[in-house]
Amino acid sequence: MPKENLLLRALPADVLERVTPHLKALSLARGKVLHRPGDTIHDLYFPLTCLISVTVTMGGGKTAETGVIGNREVVGINAFMGGRETTQTEYVVQIPGDAIRIAAEPLREEFDRNTEMRNVMLKYTQAYLAQISQNAACNRLHITSQRFARWLLEARDRIESDQLVLTQEFLGEMLGVRRASINQIASEYEAGNIIKTRRGQTSIVDGEKLEAASCECYAVLKEEYDRLLGVK
Repeated sequence: MPKENLLLRALPADVLERVTPHLKALSLARGKVLHRPGDTIHDLYFPLTCLISVTVTMGGGKTAETGVIGNREVVGINAFMGGRETTQTEYVVQIPGDAIRIAAEPLREEFDRNTEMRNVMLKYTQAYLAQISQNAACNRLHITSQRFARWLLEARDRIESDQLVLTQEFLGEMLGVRRASINQIASEYEAGNIIKTRRGQTSIVDGEKLEAASCECYAVLKEEYDRLLGVK
């Protein structure tokens, strides 16, 4: 079954037909920065098999992840929702893969004139805000092992694969903990036959056990996305 972006699929059929000539398939390499703080957004990206981290870098140089974008989301939505520039956030490819790129202007025109499309994108924005809010609570209230499990599950769902091409160093940076802590958690999960790791890759072996190890944030957020966008 071909990979698809679920948000792009949710657009009204007539809108999708009109914007299809503007869609361009491309592959995104790990580390590619799609938007930097202050950049004017000229293009939007609908991930298919890649995963994008939304990060904020503080004055001292430390970076934290505030959200993830995969095959049920889009990068660059503020281009046609009241602002054409990024704010303090940076969008960087963390798991390489394929995406669909489109210039902002054709989508902006459809957003301005098509009520049904506008409703879809506003519901998506609500879902994405729920993700950011849930992340803030999760980072404050839940232990690292739970957040580690949740992150793997979120990544799995967004690329539709149990094979995650990422390093433990990256996971530590995104979760805001030392790499040694990630190594310890990964070793415990591997001993429990939940995941399997090798250099640069983490494989989910038992998704049910991983969900049991995660905090409630994973299920809460998945239900919210499904409710708002009909994502299954």
